[in-house]
Amino acid sequence: MSTATADPTPRTVPAGRDLTLDLVRVACVLLVVFVHVLFTGVGREADGSLVIEKTVEAQPWFAAASWIANIMPLFFVVGGYAARAGWRSALARGEKADAFVRIRLARLARPALPLFLFFTIALGATRLLGVDPALVDTVAIGIGSPLWFLAAYMIAQALAPTMMRLHERYGAWVLLVLFAAALAVDAFRFLFIGGVLGIEPVVPGGYGLGQELFGIPNILFVWLFAQQVGFVLYDGWFARRAWWQLLSMIAGGYAVLWGLVSLGGYTQSMLGNQWPPTATMAVLAVIQAAALTLLHSPLTALMRTRPAQGAVFVIGSRLMTIYLWHLPVIMVLIGIELLLPLPLPAPGSAVWWWTRPVFFLVVLATVLLLSLWLGRFERVPPLGLPRRPSRAATAGAVLLFVVPIIAITTYGLDFPLAVLAAAGTAAALWLTRSTAA
Repeated sequence: MSTATADPTPRTVPAGRDLTLDLVRVACVLLVVFVHVLFTGVGREADGSLVIEKTVEAQPWFAAASWIANIMPLFFVVGGYAARAGWRSALARGEKADAFVRIRLARLARPALPLFLFFTIALGATRLLGVDPALVDTVAIGIGSPLWFLAAYMIAQALAPTMMRLHERYGAWVLLVLFAAALAVDAFRFLFIGGVLGIEPVVPGGYGLGQELFGIPNILFVWLFAQQVGFVLYDGWFARRAWWQLLSMIAGGYAVLWGLVSLGGYTQSMLGNQWPPTATMAVLAVIQAAALTLLHSPLTALMRTRPAQGAVFVIGSRLMTIYLWHLPVIMVLIGIELLLPLPLPAPGSAVWWWTRPVFFLVVLATVLLLSLWLGRFERVPPLGLPRRPSRAATAGAVLLFVVPIIAITTYGLDFPLAVLAAAGTAAALWLTRSTAA
């Protein structure tokens, strides 16, 4: 990566789009889909009873693999890079922060609306049909679990203009403050709430006061930290480091990660530290930014090939659809397997493992087929300005969108929360005039 000499702010790439970031986004989403394929182990016992398990999570190597395979912090790093580039372009066009936020809200809320409507109809139907509530909860909670990303990413992007101004004024001090705040939230949650008060996590499918609620402030501190690392990446700081410095940063980051996990409270699996996010995710953001910089040259070479460009274009233009719909598709396909007289390998068996890549390709093909219609919601039309553009209206729209999603992630997806999410998303789009199809 090189820096631009004519630009007062150094950049890691020449002016224009860095296709390696599109490649990273696509690779990350495909990895998420594949991991979720490995999570959904469904089969039958000898007596015919249904078995639903998270097969890959039960493997002895899973916790160690999650230290590398949990790439969610990288989403926010790349999002920060893209936000910084987009903000500079928006300023050059004379746009205000309000328009910047409204566009990003539309990019997330428009694809989410049909999903929430689908959840509302499907969960409402299970109530009318009298389907076993325990089975519905098991499936719905699993399907709703990845939705946290929508809320966290929207919050980070909504605050991006403010955080960029802080970045330009205070630099690395912003990162230090955010990381210190994340550690403080973790300490309060694990030592006082969990240790002194003895408050346990919320039981899946139930409401109440749980330990997770006290970790929710880290949605701000942790993911804003990761986004801030993306600003630093854009400025070229990582690119100006020698390869051995980047490797040292990665090794040092894993040493810090090990130290944090050894303190207690944090789980050995990075998946368990993802929601509510802990300071371990902030450390992973730095590690992954350094690794991305090390891999930039080979990734750039790969993106010069036509097959890679074609795959990134086809999948990248439907990325939100793939992310949002892959779990419902996985569950529908498994349901078809259960209803039809098809052989169903036992979860964790050799046959089950060998058939997972095939099942992954079937899931991906199905979602891509759905995207022929759903993909239209990823295209953001020109936003109609309200008569009196208001920052309060934009802030209200963001809250209407993210609050129900945070509730779903905390308590699990159910019919009332699906209705609330659909209504909140529709209201948010209406407030920002983003409802055109």
